[in-house]
This record gives sequence, C-alpha cells and structure tokens, in this order.
Amino acid sequence: MATRPDDTKPKKTKRSPSLVVGWRELVELPELGLHGVPAKIDTGARTSSLHAEILEKFERDGQSYVRFAVDFEQQHVRQICEAVHVDWRGITSSNGKTQRRMIIKTPLTIGSLTFRAEISLADRSDMKFPMLIGRSSLRRRFLVDSGHSWLQTPGKAPVAGHKP
Repeated sequence: MATRPDDTKPKKTKRSPSLVVGWRELVELPELGLHGVPAKIDTGARTSSLHAEILEKFERDGQSYVRFAVDFEQQHVRQICEAVHVDWRGITSSNGKTQRRMIIKTPLTIGSLTFRAEISLADRSDMKFPMLIGRSSLRRRFLVDSGHSWLQTPGKAPVAGHKP
C-alpha cells in the first residue's frame, strides 16, 4: 500500500469563528439611513433583497445612481434612499418567475459585523419581511440556526422556535 509523504497531506485551513444568526434578525443599512429593518435569513436565496419602489435613475460624478423609497407601513414611514446602481440581474423569486432587478451595493450590518453587500431592489409588499438576506451575504461570515430568532439583534431576547 502506497503512503503519501507528509508534504502532500491535505492542509487544514483555519476558519475564523462565524457569528450565529437566527432565521430572522433586525439589520441595519447605515449608508441608506435604514435601522432596525426586519429581515428573513434565507439560505435558499442567492441574492439579498430589499423592498423598494424605484423612483428615479440618475448620474452623479460619472456613476449611475438610483433613488428609491422604502416603506415601513406599520410605522407609517417612507424613507427615501440613494445608492450606486451596480448592475441589472435576472433574479428568480420564490414563485419561480425570473425578474430583471436593479442591484445596489451598500454596507449591511448584522449584529456586530458590517460588510458591503449586493442587494436587489424588489417589490416585497406581499412578503412578511421587507428584507431577505441571501447566502452570498452569509457566506464565510455567519452560521444559521433556523430554530432561533434574534440571535444577532441587540435589545431583543433570542427566541426559540419558528413562528412566522
């Protein structure tokens, strides 16, 4: 039986410890002025998504921007936001239909971690959560405990169980 020399053994890589998120969290989009946004953590979705109504597209300093409105109906608040428009993509929604959506890139804060995330702007008015966090934002940063909520939400006690 052949043996492998020591230098050909697979090397273990050190992984940084990941934060654990529940199936729902309150998140921040600080550059957009959005705080305490209810978000569903969804490993089945590739791209994160934010409920928004696109108001206008424009250029500033040679870059494409989008101005959009985010409505928080329960609080009767409409926040007007601006972000750099980075792409248009075909996104397949939970109903199986592909929509062409505008993609922005902006800092996203979950718990103590802030990072730049790509987010599609979509009509999520028929959804319970105005934001969905997809696996591209979660990858190499978070582990998901689908049996709990609010694990990275300051000021909220963690809740066990899935109660949509």
